[in-house]
Amino acid sequence: MSVHPQHYPPPQHQHPPPYRPRVRWVATPPYHPAPRRRAVDHRYYGPPAYRVPPRWGFPNVVWRLPTAVPGTPSNSPRPAQRLRALYRNATMLLWVLAAFATLSAFAEGWRYVLLLISREDALDADVVGTSDALVLTGALLTFVLALFAAGVSLWWLLVARVVAADELGERPARPPWQVVAGFFVPGPNLVMAGSIIAETEHSVLRRPGSERPRPSRLVLAWWGTWVLNGLLLVISVIWRLRDGVQAQADGVLLAVLTDGSAAALAVLTALLVRRMTGLLAPVGEDKLRHLRVLKVTGAPEPELRPSRPATAPR
Repeated sequence: MSVHPQHYPPPQHQHPPPYRPRVRWVATPPYHPAPRRRAVDHRYYGPPAYRVPPRWGFPNVVWRLPTAVPGTPSNSPRPAQRLRALYRNATMLLWVLAAFATLSAFAEGWRYVLLLISREDALDADVVGTSDALVLTGALLTFVLALFAAGVSLWWLLVARVVAADELGERPARPPWQVVAGFFVPGPNLVMAGSIIAETEHSVLRRPGSERPRPSRLVLAWWGTWVLNGLLLVISVIWRLRDGVQAQADGVLLAVLTDGSAAALAVLTALLVRRMTGLLAPVGEDKLRHLRVLKVTGAPEPELRPSRPATAPR
């Protein structure tokens, strides 16, 4: 605001009568006036209209997962999706391993029966050759499949620990190198493997880390089978170093027990992997049914849309 006096009386030496000058008030706007905000019009003016057909649109592709779109930051699968993929591979290898371990146990048992028969009667060369071929094939395939199944199952375990820790908002109880050492270092692995599985199950069940893990019956059965298989494997290797026919026959019997325990361990591991994966990632892509509407019967007729006024803006 500014004041501009319009007239002032000239100075006089006499005492003039009292005089009031006329004053005019002039209002000026501020230097930086704030812009006025226009009210948002929420009225519906109908669908958009174009003078010419637009050239933009959605890509002509089928529906896909967001992680499968190339060029996006989510191109890599999430840990839960990776867990699902590892679960399928691990269970397939474990069931195949259980089948070949059972076959190897049957071949070793057949050899033991042939050893008992050979004490009183001669054996056919073809029968002995078939038995040896079956024993060698079963032992070799079981050993190779055991390596692959152990690697994939350990990979699944590492991913499952990460997923379970993320669900709880905590860090895994052990670093990865301790998990690997706990399964592959002879001797301590008989004790550490079971405790690692129990800790993983504790996290999968969303139990707080302050509580002590209480392994379920499935984990206890797996732990006992793991210890039994490890002890039988060590005893079988040491027993085969002995000389004599009886030691060889006992070695064959130990091989039957070792292969049988390996088959049981593979089955229990497959069940354990399936149970934990179902708790961490309950919905899989293989269980989703893609439905398509073919026909609608008995539905009420849709309400007719009122006609558009000719004066309505578009």
